[in-house]
Amino acid sequence: MEFTASQIAGILEGKVVGDPETAVHKLAKIEEGEEGSLTFLANPKYTQYIYSTEASITIVNNDFEPEHELKTTLIKVEDAYKSFSKLLEYYNQVKFNKSGIENPVFISDSAKYGDDLYLGAFSYLGNNVSLGNNVKVFPNVYIGDNVVIGNDVIIFPGAKIYSETLIGNGCVIHSGAIIGADGFGFAPNADGEYSKVPQTGNVILEDNVDIGAGTTIDRATLGSTILRRGVKLDNQIQIAHNVEIGEHTAIAAQTGIAGSTKIGKHCMIGGQVGIVGHIVIGDRVKIQAQSGVGRNVKDDEVLQGSPAINYGDYNKSYVHFKNLPGIVNRIQEIEKNIKRD
Repeated sequence: MEFTASQIAGILEGKVVGDPETAVHKLAKIEEGEEGSLTFLANPKYTQYIYSTEASITIVNNDFEPEHELKTTLIKVEDAYKSFSKLLEYYNQVKFNKSGIENPVFISDSAKYGDDLYLGAFSYLGNNVSLGNNVKVFPNVYIGDNVVIGNDVIIFPGAKIYSETLIGNGCVIHSGAIIGADGFGFAPNADGEYSKVPQTGNVILEDNVDIGAGTTIDRATLGSTILRRGVKLDNQIQIAHNVEIGEHTAIAAQTGIAGSTKIGKHCMIGGQVGIVGHIVIGDRVKIQAQSGVGRNVKDDEVLQGSPAINYGDYNKSYVHFKNLPGIVNRIQEIEKNIKRD
């Protein structure tokens, strides 16, 4: 896709300084810009690069005035960073603006779908599936029986959506994600073997939920595993059966949340965090990476460590931990002196 400076300025409501017919077909960082690329300058620390960049077009703030000659055509806007982000969003919309049904695919006779569907090759729509308008289903996606998906949803290649799952509007599900697999439910027998506990519930994703690549969300044993509106999950996360995650909570990669735990709104959870089952985590909680949470957590707490404790207490304790070898040496010296005396 190729765009001219005048076209981009029209999208961003900006002003062109230079050749309005300058064309670009790719994006680049300002220090790595080359001919045919578009970049931006928002951070003053990078100003030096605008004089050497080979990028054909650079988006800058309205108050930018060059001190030296420029090779690049400028587009002046109120906020360069926000404008570049808007352009990235527009670029994605154009890139993913596919429609039509490729072959081969399987569509059950009882499946229904709205306008502007894209269904990639080798995808599967089961019985009583319902898809809204402007749904993009990329190749090799499996959508099981009785799944309901809202409008403006993107499902990337290889994702698997098990039966009975409910997905709201504006959701994005990345490659390899598995939504609705059985929860880890087994009951030990007297002979030491395990019997499977049937997992009869489902998964509900409310509006504007993002699911990262390779993430798994298990169906509930009874009832629903629920991700509330605006939840953002990174790659390779495990959400167990009957977990509930509150609105606009964000969770980084490789975190695991055990069954029936409830997490509040606007929480931020770092990578490789482990959270035990059947606890309640409040709103606006922050959990640092690699922490292990084994207790209920109140609103607004900040935790670190395993087992996780208050962030401030952890840092104070860590100072002592780092000094532990020296402390041990001093104790040993004191003990030697006592024995001599």
